[in-house]
Amino acid sequence: MHLLAAQPGMVTDGSEAVDLGQQPGDVVILSAAESELACLAGAQARLSDAFGDNVPSLRLASLLQLGHNMSVDLYVDDVLGDAKFIIVRILGGRGYWEYGVEQLVALARSRDIPLVLLPGDDQPDAELLSLSTVKGAEYQHIWRYLIEGGPQNSENLLRLIYEKLNVNVNWNWSPAAPLVKAGGYWPGKSQANLAEIRSNWIENQPVTPIVFYRSLVQAGNLDVIDAMVEELCANQLNPLPIFVASLKDPVASALVSDWLTETRADLIMNTTGFALSVPGSQRFDGPFDAVDAPVFQVVLSGGSEGAWRDGVNGLTARDIAMNVALPEVDGRILARAISFKGSAGKDDLTQIDLVKYIPVRDRVAFTAKLAANWIKLRTSKASDRKIAMVMANYPNKDARLGNGVGLDTPAGMIETLRAMRTDGYAIADLPENGDALIAAIKAGPTNDFTSLGQRDIRVTLPMADYQAAFAALPQSIQGQVTEAWGDAKTDPFYLPDQDSFALSILPMGNVIVGLQPARGYNIDPLESYHSPDLVPPHNYFAFYIWLRHVFGVDAIIHFGKHGNMEWLPGKSLALSEDCFPEAVFGPTPHFYPFIVNDPGEGTQAKRRAQAVILDHLTPPLTRAESYGPLKDLEALVDEYYDAAAVDPRRLVILKRDILELAIRIGLDRDCGIEAGEDEESALAKFDNYLCELKELQIRDGLHIFGKAPEGDLLTDLLVALARLPRGADHGPKASLHRAIAKDILADPAFDPLDCAFAEFWPGAKPEILAAYGTKDDSDIGPWRTTGDTVERIELLARDLVNGTITADPSWGAVIDVISDVETNIRPAVTGCGPAEISGILRGLAGKFVEPGPSGAPTRGRPDVLPTGRNFYSVDTRTVPTPAAWQLGWKSAELLLERHVQDHGEWPSALGLSVWGTSNMRTGGDDIAQALALMGVRPTWDSASRRVTGFEIMPASLLGRPRVDVTLRISGFFRDAFPGLIDLFDSAVRAVADQTDEPADINPIAARIAKETAKLSDQGMTADQARQQAGFRVFGSKPGAYGAGLQAMIDEKLWEDEVDLADAYLAWGSYAYGNGAEGVAARKLFETRLSNVDAIVHNQDNREHDLLDSDDYYQFEGGMTSAVRNLSGKQPTVYHSDHSRPESPKIRTLEEEIARVVRARVVNPKWINGVMRHGYKGAFEMAATVDYLFAFAATARCVADHHFDLVYDAYLDDPKVRDFIAEHNPDALRDIRDRLREAIERGLWQPRRNSVSSNLMDRS
Repeated sequence: MHLLAAQPGMVTDGSEAVDLGQQPGDVVILSAAESELACLAGAQARLSDAFGDNVPSLRLASLLQLGHNMSVDLYVDDVLGDAKFIIVRILGGRGYWEYGVEQLVALARSRDIPLVLLPGDDQPDAELLSLSTVKGAEYQHIWRYLIEGGPQNSENLLRLIYEKLNVNVNWNWSPAAPLVKAGGYWPGKSQANLAEIRSNWIENQPVTPIVFYRSLVQAGNLDVIDAMVEELCANQLNPLPIFVASLKDPVASALVSDWLTETRADLIMNTTGFALSVPGSQRFDGPFDAVDAPVFQVVLSGGSEGAWRDGVNGLTARDIAMNVALPEVDGRILARAISFKGSAGKDDLTQIDLVKYIPVRDRVAFTAKLAANWIKLRTSKASDRKIAMVMANYPNKDARLGNGVGLDTPAGMIETLRAMRTDGYAIADLPENGDALIAAIKAGPTNDFTSLGQRDIRVTLPMADYQAAFAALPQSIQGQVTEAWGDAKTDPFYLPDQDSFALSILPMGNVIVGLQPARGYNIDPLESYHSPDLVPPHNYFAFYIWLRHVFGVDAIIHFGKHGNMEWLPGKSLALSEDCFPEAVFGPTPHFYPFIVNDPGEGTQAKRRAQAVILDHLTPPLTRAESYGPLKDLEALVDEYYDAAAVDPRRLVILKRDILELAIRIGLDRDCGIEAGEDEESALAKFDNYLCELKELQIRDGLHIFGKAPEGDLLTDLLVALARLPRGADHGPKASLHRAIAKDILADPAFDPLDCAFAEFWPGAKPEILAAYGTKDDSDIGPWRTTGDTVERIELLARDLVNGTITADPSWGAVIDVISDVETNIRPAVTGCGPAEISGILRGLAGKFVEPGPSGAPTRGRPDVLPTGRNFYSVDTRTVPTPAAWQLGWKSAELLLERHVQDHGEWPSALGLSVWGTSNMRTGGDDIAQALALMGVRPTWDSASRRVTGFEIMPASLLGRPRVDVTLRISGFFRDAFPGLIDLFDSAVRAVADQTDEPADINPIAARIAKETAKLSDQGMTADQARQQAGFRVFGSKPGAYGAGLQAMIDEKLWEDEVDLADAYLAWGSYAYGNGAEGVAARKLFETRLSNVDAIVHNQDNREHDLLDSDDYYQFEGGMTSAVRNLSGKQPTVYHSDHSRPESPKIRTLEEEIARVVRARVVNPKWINGVMRHGYKGAFEMAATVDYLFAFAATARCVADHHFDLVYDAYLDDPKVRDFIAEHNPDALRDIRDRLREAIERGLWQPRRNSVSSNLMDRS
C-alpha cells in the first residue's frame, strides 16, 4: 500500500520578503550575531588596506534578515550563486533556518561550493556538520575562530579562507587564539581590572555589577553599557561592568563569582540571554549565587526602537524567548528593555548595514532607579521599611474584598503580617484575624463609592499633591485620563469639603493594608463597558501616588491572584513611560503571592510590573463522595442490583422509587436520560453517574498563605498528588492507585484511572479491599461495579498514606510509591507554609528569591512544590510539546467522535477559546488540539525539542474531514505566544492551499476560496482578500485584555442577550496572524462564528472548576451567546476534561455544570470546608452563585433544578444562611439579589412558589 507523505509547512509571521541589494561576492558569511559581523567587516577593511585588490570580495549578512523563504531565494540567486566559499552560523540548529539550509546545501552540491554550516554557539551540532561540504580540521579551524571571536581571530579566519582563493599572496594566517573569557570594563577603557574600576567608585556605596557579552567590547558596541554606568552613578551606586563570553564558560563564571564575592555585590544587572538552568531540571548554581542578591534581567533588544515605540508587542518572539522567558528560569526579575538595534552605517566593502545597540535614556534611568529602590530594601532595617499590602476587589462589592483564587486572602495577610512583625517590621494595631481585618477595611472607604458618606475617612490625598504628581506624568498619560474621566474634581472619590481624595487605606504603622481601586467600569458603566482599553480614573492614580510619594513606600505586595494593575493598557512587555502600569506603579519593588498553578497570569505581573512571584499552594483537595439524596439514590441502586439476584419481586418497586427520586432531584436531566428511554439503560446511567460524582476531586476549604495543610487535609492532598503518575509509569513516580491495582488485584488489563465505573466487576475481591464494605461504621455499599473497586482503592490509598495500614512486604509497587510520598511529596507539601513566609521575608529584605517551576500539582507535577518560590513558566519555543501533541490529538479524535454521536455528522467548523495560562501549564494542549482538528502536526528539532514548523497530514491518513477552527485567544496568550499565533495562522493558510482536496474533506480551503472571491468582488486586492479570508485567530484589542462581559453582568448593564453577544464581539474581534497585529475585524469574526457547528473549551486540571472564575463564562459563555445570536440557534458547547492526560473526557457544557453543581457547589463537604474561612468562605459562595448565573445568562445551559439546589443549600439551610449572615452579610444580600435576578430575567423558574416571595421578603 502506498502512503502519501506528510507535506511540510513553514511558519511565517506575515512579514514581507527582503532584498538585501548586495552584489555577488567571493566569500559569503551569514550570522545572526551582529557583533560578529561587525568584527568581520573590520577585519576585511584592514586586509583591504594591507593587500589592496588582492583581497577577495566578502559579503556579510544577518540571518535575521533572511527569515522569509523568498528572501532566501533572492539572496541565493543574486549573491550566493557565484560564491566560492560560504559560511553560515545558525543558533539553535538546522530547524531555525530550515529552508535556508535546504537551499544552500542544494546550491553547494550542485556547484561544488565549499559550505561550512556552524552552530551559533560552542556546542557541536552533528547534523550541521554532516550537511557541510567542508569537514575535518578545516571545519574545526573555522569554527574555532568564530567561537573565540574578536578582531584578530576574525582577520585570521579571512586569511585562512583567502589563502584557498588567491594562492599568489602570502596570507600568513595564525590559528585561533583564545581571547580572555571575561574581564572588567569602564567607559573609555575597553579592559579594566577590578582595582581600576574601584578607583571610580564612591566609598561604601552599594555595588551593582552589569554583566554583558564580550562581543560588545570586541565590536566597540558599548554605548548602552556606558549609559547604564552613568545612570547608576547618578543614583549613588557603584557600577561593576563585567563582560563574559558566556555565563556557562567556567573561566568567565569563576571571574564573575570571584568579583561578586569580593565586592559584596548588592544587585546584579544581567544583559546576557538564555538561562543557566534548564526548565524541568534541578536548578543549576551559577556565578550569581556567590552573593544572595536579586538579579535583574535587562534586555538589549534585537528589534528597532521605532518598532518598539510604534507597536504594542514590546518585543519580538525571539527576544521573548531568549531575553525574558528563559532568564525567568534562573529567577531573574525583568526590568526593562534599555536599548534597541539601530544603524551604525553601511559598510561598502562587505555591503552590510552594520547595527549597534542604541540606548533609550529614560529606560536606562528607570532601570537604574528600580535598582536603587531594591538596594534600599537590602540596606535598610526591617523597622524602617515601609510596606504596602494591597488586596484586590472585583466585582466592586463589599462582599468580595480580598480576591485571591484558592486563597483565604485576609487570613493569609494576617499570617504574613504576624511574621513581618516578628521579623522586626514596625506594625501597629494588627487585627486579630482575617475577618477582623476585613471589618477594619470596610469601616473605611471601599470601591462602593455610593456609600462614601457613611465611611470613616482615615487617609486622604490633597488635591494639590495629586495635581503636582499627575502633572509629572507623561503628557500622553495625562491626556488619555483627562479625556476619559474629565477633571479630577469630578471623580466620585473626591471630597469637596476636604479638597482631597478619599483612599481605601488602613494604616498600621510602617505597614498599610489597602484596597486596590477599581479599574473604572463601575463609575460610568454604560459609557465604558464597550472600552476594552479603558484607562484608570483619577482615584486609581491617587491611591498609588499616595503610596509612592506621600507614604514613601519601599515595596508593594499585591496579595493573591489577581489584581488589575498589571492588566492596564500598554505594551505587552518591555514597557515604555507611556504604558499605564508603569505610569501608575513606577520603579517600585513588587511582590506578588500567587497560586502555583496559574503561571500565565502571574507571568503577566512579572513581565508588565517587575513582580517577584511568591507562589502558594493550591487549596486542599479531596473526593466529593456521596451526600443527601445522592447517597439515598446510590443505596437504592445498590439494593436494586442485589434484589435482582435474590428477590426479583422487589425490582418493580425499587425501580419506581429510583426513577421518582432521580426525577425529583433533576438527576434524569443531568444524566442525559431521554424521554421514553429503557429503564434498565436509565438505571445504568444513574449508577455510572453517581460513581463518577463521588470520585470527583473538589477543594476542601482554602489555602492560607504561610500555612501548610494538616491532618485529614494533608492526607487527602497527598493522595491527590500521588494519584497520577509523576513522569513515570513504574517505580516510585508511578500512580499509587495503579500500584495498588497491580499488587493487590493482579489484573494487568484494569486501570483505575481510566475505566467504566458502571460495568460489573468480574475480578478478584481481596479481603484488604472487601473489608471497606463490611466494617460496622462503614457507609460503603456492596462491591458490585468497577466504580466500587475504584472507591475501595481510593480508601486504601488514603489509609496507606496516613499510616493506618502498612503495605504488605509483597506489595513492591505500592512500597515504591509510598516511599516517594514519604521521602519527597510529604516534605514538599508540609514545607510550603514555612517556605512561603520565608520567601516573602527574603524578598522584602532585598535578597534573592529562589525560582521554581509552575503548574497544577495534582496533574503529575509535585515538582512545583514546595511553594514560596518565584515561579517560571515554559520555553515558548517548545510549545506545543510532543506530550501536548499526543493529548491534543487524542482529545481531537474523541471530540469528533462525540460530535458524530450527538449530531450524526462530522463538524465542519469549531470555535475554540485558548488561554495563555492553560497552555503554559500543559505545554500547549489547546493549540495542539486545534492543529490536530485541522490535520496538521507540529515538527520538532530532535535535539532541543523546539518547534520548527508543521506538516500537513494527508487526508487519506486522517480518515475524516479537516475541521475549520477559529480561535478566540486571551490577551495574555497574544502577549506570551506570538510564535504560536504565527504557527497556527501559517498552518491554516497552508491547509487552504490544498486545493486538490474536495470541499467536504477540506472545508478550510473551500471556505477561504469562497470568501476570498467575495472580498475581491467588494474591491479588495487579491492579497488583501486572501489575508482577511484566512483570519482564524481573534482576540482582544492590542494592549487590552478580557472578554467584556464581567462589567455587563456585575453592573446589570444588559437588557437582553443581544447586549451580551455584542459586548463579546466588540472586545474580541481583533484579528492576528499573517502580519496583522490586532486588526479590527468584527464582520470577519462574526462570519467565522456564525458558521461554527460547536464551541470547545478545555480544562486541564481539577484544582478548580468552571464556577470558580469569571473567565470561563466570559470566554465560553460569551462565545456561545455570540454564536446563538449570529446563527439563530443554540450551539453545542463541549467542555473537555484534560485533567488526566492519559484519558481525556469530552462532555457538553450542560453536563459539566451539572457535575460541578452536584459535586462541589451544593456538596456539604465543600460548604463545610469554606465555612472554616469566615468572610472569605461566604465570599466563595457568593462568587459561585454569580458565575452560575452568568453561565445561565450567556450560554443558557443552567437548568432550573441547579438553581433550586443552590437556593436550598445556601439560603434554605438555616445553618449555612446564618453563617453567611454572620460573617459576610453583604454576600447574603448579593446571593439573594442574584437569584432574584435569575427569576426576573426568566433564567430560573423555581419549583416552589414560595422561593420568589422569600427572596423578595428577605431583600
